[in-house]
Amino acid sequence: MWLRDLQAAGRSALTQRSYGVDLLRWFRFLWAIDEVPWNHAPRAEARDFFRWIQLTDKPRRPGGSAVSEAPNPVTGKTGPGRKYASSTRGHSETVLRGFYDFHRDAGSGPMINPFPLVRRKARPNVHHNPIEPYRNEPSGLYRPRRVQRVPRSIPDEKFNELFAQLGSHRDRALVAFWVSTGARAAELLGAHHGDADPGQQLITVIRKGTRAIQQLPASPDAFVWLRLYQAQMQGLVPAESDDPLWWTLRRPFRPLTYHAAHRMFERVNAVLGANWTLHSLRHTAAYRMARDPDMPLTDVQWVLGHAHLSTTQLYMNLLPEDVIAGVLAHHARRTNRRAPVPAPEDSAPAASYRPETLNVLFGEGTA
Repeated sequence: MWLRDLQAAGRSALTQRSYGVDLLRWFRFLWAIDEVPWNHAPRAEARDFFRWIQLTDKPRRPGGSAVSEAPNPVTGKTGPGRKYASSTRGHSETVLRGFYDFHRDAGSGPMINPFPLVRRKARPNVHHNPIEPYRNEPSGLYRPRRVQRVPRSIPDEKFNELFAQLGSHRDRALVAFWVSTGARAAELLGAHHGDADPGQQLITVIRKGTRAIQQLPASPDAFVWLRLYQAQMQGLVPAESDDPLWWTLRRPFRPLTYHAAHRMFERVNAVLGANWTLHSLRHTAAYRMARDPDMPLTDVQWVLGHAHLSTTQLYMNLLPEDVIAGVLAHHARRTNRRAPVPAPEDSAPAASYRPETLNVLFGEGTA
């Protein structure tokens, strides 16, 4: 019932799957503690669920490599770690609270939501200043504090090394489009043959969330690599305007999925010892455009598809690597600064000291 309601509200299939995974995690927790039915779970069980999710390790794939939270020596990004991230815990809290709110309104669940909101005063905003915006709505009681993550881009010299490791024209075309358009990975992978317009240097994508159709300008190099890829695949895959633009390179040829593109990028990262993701290419495009003095920030907002300009303004902040380089240069300047040369003994005293004061200091008289 709940998933049907999400579908009717226009939530995408990926959103429904994400919500379902959070709900399954909660159900498994209830099944593990004496088979507590979901519609009879008290608040204490909800509290213990979030205590457990803070302490337990994430499940790993069989044979998967160990994860580390240490910063990567190439990118400076921290690894995912063994524990659930605060964003995952916050997402679970929002999903489960909405799930119980739905069943409470439908009469098929408990009358009291086991995932309550933060307790607030009876008269919120009673001393509100009318020239200031209202405070946000109360958040969940068990929702963790949000950790503000700074978007990280790929430096130009590292990007050149990464691009040189790509093994096919298709991969080079994909990366060139991602880093020049700022499109999300899934948005570009959903493009069709008719969506690419080399004459106008435009490619059409369907935006995530709003599902709006938008044309994005891309670099000339991206269309050069695209043409080489299309010439390589000519006669092997359908090439009508409604056919997928991106295909696998091995037989049987299939439309390229997000997970296949992600694995391709992971293999390139493994060669360099890095841990960049496909979304890092979007951050790189955003930083390049936002730091161009001739490009208005509102244009960058439109290209990236941000609903609020404050989201785009994040890319105006200093990058951590820039700050680190500046501080290290400061220390180097202090180290290389010459020590003052001591004055000879027979030289005249400094003009800032009075002679009678120096006589007292060296015991040659009184002031």
